[in-house]
Amino acid sequence: MAKQIKKNEAAEQTPVVAKAAKTEEFLNKYKNVILITCAVIVVLGVAVFCYVKYAHQPKVAEAQGQMAAAEAAFVAQDYELALNGDGNTLGFVQVIDEYGSKAGKSAYLYAGVCELQLGNYEAALEYLHKYNGKEPILAARALACQGDAYVGLEEYAKALKMYEAAADEADNVFAAGYLLKAGIVAEELGKTEEAIAFYKKIKDQYPQSIEAYDIDKYITRAEAK
Repeated sequence: MAKQIKKNEAAEQTPVVAKAAKTEEFLNKYKNVILITCAVIVVLGVAVFCYVKYAHQPKVAEAQGQMAAAEAAFVAQDYELALNGDGNTLGFVQVIDEYGSKAGKSAYLYAGVCELQLGNYEAALEYLHKYNGKEPILAARALACQGDAYVGLEEYAKALKMYEAAADEADNVFAAGYLLKAGIVAEELGKTEEAIAFYKKIKDQYPQSIEAYDIDKYITRAEAK
């Protein structure tokens, strides 16, 4: 009886033993490949860490430092200086050319607004299209600036689309300004009903906004057409 039990136990262990033997055989056969693969992964991990810590991060800090003068000029509304620098300090154009995305997403928005203020609408659109920030207020601002650039180019249908997108992106008091611009452009395109809808949305949804203060005159004017 004892022999039969041992025989059964051996039979039950055979698949496990066989599987272990195959695993050991596999490991022995491909040991060098596995070790090399692990070593490569470790080396790549170290390389990525070193790049981020000793190359990428310092460049980001350097780019942001170089952009400080341009930001100060922007705040002072000296858009030419902010955009192109003065030979001693870099403007947004030089910062973007030298550092690219390391300068941060805001560099493209700054440059686009500068070009817009200087009346360079095509150049403004090039920079604004490259801005992909996720912060809602700034994202809406970028869309509205594209609308302003299209108005400058007299491409009113595209401008209307951008203003609508900006208002949808910024569900706050800033949306009222974008809706007002959308209404004015809609009137320019002969879309009176759409214009009235934009104006009434300001009145109903953003009654505390500056735009709502005299929105009735826009509604009356549109309804009279």
